[in-house]
Amino acid sequence: MVREQYTTATGGAPVERPENQSVYKIGVYGWRKRCLYLLVLLLLVLLLVNLALAVWILRVMWFSPAGMGHLHITSDGLRLEGESEFLFPLYAKEIRSRVDSSLLLQSTQNVTVSARDADGEVTGRLKVGPRMVEVQSPQFQINSKDGRPLFTVDEKDVVVGTDKLRVTGPEGALFEHSVETPLVRPDPLLDLRLESPTRSLSMDAPKGIHIKAQAGEMEAVSQMDIVLCSSDGALVLDAETVRLPTLAQGTPGPAGSSQGLYEICVCPDGKLYLSVAGVGTTCHESSHVCL
Repeated sequence: MVREQYTTATGGAPVERPENQSVYKIGVYGWRKRCLYLLVLLLLVLLLVNLALAVWILRVMWFSPAGMGHLHITSDGLRLEGESEFLFPLYAKEIRSRVDSSLLLQSTQNVTVSARDADGEVTGRLKVGPRMVEVQSPQFQINSKDGRPLFTVDEKDVVVGTDKLRVTGPEGALFEHSVETPLVRPDPLLDLRLESPTRSLSMDAPKGIHIKAQAGEMEAVSQMDIVLCSSDGALVLDAETVRLPTLAQGTPGPAGSSQGLYEICVCPDGKLYLSVAGVGTTCHESSHVCL
């Protein structure tokens, strides 16, 4: 820009210009101009690098209007495809898998599923560890597909709601206390055995006990006494043959007098013994067995 000095003249006199003129240049020149261009170029390069990184991150993370990567946002919630790893607790109302695949929860330590109330207190917890599966809840219940309870456990009772409870262990089932059931039977090709190794075995029923062995024998073995008691009724042994092979025998009569026939006598304490049959009873002749 040129700085000029003007002289005002009157009467149409020509304007004279001064001989000495001073010129001042305004702007950035020289090395300053080159540094400014270099700075602008550097900023442009940084802008392009940042834009490329942003595009690369969007490409790698699979960002889209529906979600990010395997995570999609739907009207029902979040949909996650494939395997995912959660480093912190996951809070959800419902977790379910696809129709054609199963839901797998896996951890190197344990998997814990907790339910909380409105105050944040734990009301139920399922913990799957490397050695034990632990359930903390007032009641544990397993239902069938139609909602029928199959197995229910609470602080007082354990209820099995299936039509048949099958125990396949070689040692059978061990009960430390009483068992209440309408029917006990084994598989068709196995024997049913009720055993109490060190204590007594008691079976009680208000309307009767029915023991059936349709294709085999029934055997009752005891170290002490076997008591068959009926408080209101009779004890009936209904069979083609009733054998008492180890009954004590009284004083035998003369040879050939009994023709191999005996009668069963009863002691006052309930003991049974055999006495040679006669025209009349001979129990009094063999009563020494009761002594």
